[in-house]
Amino acid sequence: IPKPVPAALRPVNLLQERNLLPPRPLEAPEPNLSPDLKKVNCSPHTFRCTLTSIPQTQALLNKARLPLGLLLHPFRDLQQLPVITSNTIVRCRSCRTYINPFVTFLDQRRWKCNLCYRVNDVPDEFMYNPVTRSYGEPHKRPEVQNSTVEFIASSDYMLRPPQPAAYLFVLDVSHNAVEAGYLKYFCELLLDNLDKLPGDTRTRVGFLTFDNTIHFYNLQEGLSQPQMLVVSDIDDVFIPSHDSLMVNLKESKELVKDLLTSLPAMFSQSRETHSALGPALQAAFKLMSPTGGRVTVFQTQLPTLGAGALQSREDPNQRSIQHLGPATDFYKKLALDCSGQQIGVDLFLLSSQYADLASLSCISKYSAGSIFYYPSFHYIHNPAQLEKFQRDLERYFTRKIGFEAVMRIRCTKGLSIHTFHGNFFVRSTDLLSLANVNPDSAFAVQMSIEDSLADSSLACFQAALLYTSSKGKRRIRVHTLCLPVVNQLSDVYAGADVQAVTCLLANMAIDRSISSSLSDARDALVNAVVDLVSAYKSNVSNLQQSGLVVPAAMRLFPVYILSLLKQKALRTGTSTRLDERVFAMCEFKTQPLQQLMRMVHPDLYRLDNMSDQGALHLNDTVVPQPHLLHLSAERLSRDGAFLMDCGYVFYLWIGKCCSEVFIRDVLGCPNYASIPPNMSHIPELETPLSERVRAFLDWLQDNRAFSSMIHIVKDDASAKATFFQHLVEDRSESASSYYEFLQHIQQQMSK
Repeated sequence: IPKPVPAALRPVNLLQERNLLPPRPLEAPEPNLSPDLKKVNCSPHTFRCTLTSIPQTQALLNKARLPLGLLLHPFRDLQQLPVITSNTIVRCRSCRTYINPFVTFLDQRRWKCNLCYRVNDVPDEFMYNPVTRSYGEPHKRPEVQNSTVEFIASSDYMLRPPQPAAYLFVLDVSHNAVEAGYLKYFCELLLDNLDKLPGDTRTRVGFLTFDNTIHFYNLQEGLSQPQMLVVSDIDDVFIPSHDSLMVNLKESKELVKDLLTSLPAMFSQSRETHSALGPALQAAFKLMSPTGGRVTVFQTQLPTLGAGALQSREDPNQRSIQHLGPATDFYKKLALDCSGQQIGVDLFLLSSQYADLASLSCISKYSAGSIFYYPSFHYIHNPAQLEKFQRDLERYFTRKIGFEAVMRIRCTKGLSIHTFHGNFFVRSTDLLSLANVNPDSAFAVQMSIEDSLADSSLACFQAALLYTSSKGKRRIRVHTLCLPVVNQLSDVYAGADVQAVTCLLANMAIDRSISSSLSDARDALVNAVVDLVSAYKSNVSNLQQSGLVVPAAMRLFPVYILSLLKQKALRTGTSTRLDERVFAMCEFKTQPLQQLMRMVHPDLYRLDNMSDQGALHLNDTVVPQPHLLHLSAERLSRDGAFLMDCGYVFYLWIGKCCSEVFIRDVLGCPNYASIPPNMSHIPELETPLSERVRAFLDWLQDNRAFSSMIHIVKDDASAKATFFQHLVEDRSESASSYYEFLQHIQQQMSK
């Protein structure tokens, strides 16, 4: 009897299959491991591989035409994290791997490393299990039972005493900044969240404002009010006084509050249009060097004075192609200096004109910082951006932070790492320097197979993140992932993780568009689809049928690649502003997989006919689970209400003939005509329909770190095409563009 074909390998002919999407958002594929290993493996939300079955040799990997790489979200917020305090952190004597669930105990006294296979001794202390309070069961210790653990580190893991949490805010107060009106909201939000800033009694804060000069603020305890000190020599920046500018938050809290209350008015009449961002950053570097910490910069325009001054490089007719790289190496060099002193720089760019983010972003990229961008920000004219800014800032002030961090990735003998993606400085082949680490950033790693893995049935990867917590403790968070090794091409395809493959290729394409050209990067993405279809056809699929056949595990690959080609980061044409394109590229390099996939290929649901079939019952709430719909205008109907989840934003599109019951019970409006034009909230109504829609939205929202905006969009024929349809057509597979894409793939294959 022939063996049944696993579902992941079922051949799918893309030209014939209309319904490719699963009913619910795609989960990561489960590696083909024994139940015992599956149970203790690392969560795919933290650590996942593009191939959940690792090819035995590089030749087999080449044959598959799929990239091998890891996607890592190492510091994400976790509900449960085993924290281990022990005098001895058990590691392999040879390769320094941390003991983990995938090592083998040869007996009570010896364990074999799962990465280099060295046999190590079990230390005496490890014989006692603090959880079960019993002796002689080393295999039951928490670090051998959990693939994600955190160790409290000893002084061996410190080059210096752990630094205090230190925060410096660098604020643009030029005329442009005053006009945009961000400062008032920054000051209000920081006042509200001062007590929630991560830290302890040692926490330090400082403020620096700049226009054509730099202003420091003396907040020394005992002063009756903050003192402003102005440095106008921006060519040779000096620090007017060291110990009174970065102050202990607890001791100087009243002065800090005074400053935040008075700052917005201090510059409200400013006519100064210049911006000395570079010198302000040099001052910030000098101020923070003794401790390290986090610098948060707010900038609203192109820097025009002093070091790092820039000129506009945006020609609206040439937007798409040039100037994706920096105009000067000033920001990169300064970022590397910052990284060396454990200073991370986060950039908030709130700009209505071109500000050369390609150059400015380097300050965050190489110091392991974050980048936030609000195009056409204005506190009156753009209320949606203002609300997003406020929500982001609140999350930013209160989210966890790790200081003076390094991350090392180790893997089974025979595998090697060759390229990292994300914001960091690479200190050595496998060591990333992260001055700051936050729970919202992710990393990607490309790998190759240097030596055959024929002697091992399992391959393992371990990421260890050593950092100082905001309370001044050195900690090591360790994640270990285990995957089977296979020698059949069909097994490689059956275990392919289509979303992880898409995200890794997106990272590679971003690098390609900067080092080579945008058209090269786009061609490489199209070729990835051509290569997969050709390799599958010639090596695995024994079907003689014509058409485009892929294994079921990869059936969404062409849809995802087509969606990628339509992203701001990678699309052609001159309609995309240069800063917006560069920001989209930065997002691809730093966002965790789930967030990235929603941006690439949003989830579309119909809400007006939700039933309880398949609903989740959480606590006392029923959460409906409507089916996913293809992102195609033909899936919308005038009599429905459709929700599109794009990650940062939800769009709720209300069809012209949508039932009045839905409009009344969910939106609180008597009929379609009375829905206001800029509605951005769903009211809390005590109707069953309202409760179900809100339960579903809350459930979607609970699975992400930041809060997403909601826009209610009417099916308004006055526009040539509705915004929503525009968005859908733009994103992906309106049937016509998807089938054109498949035909293009077919032509490429026949060349």
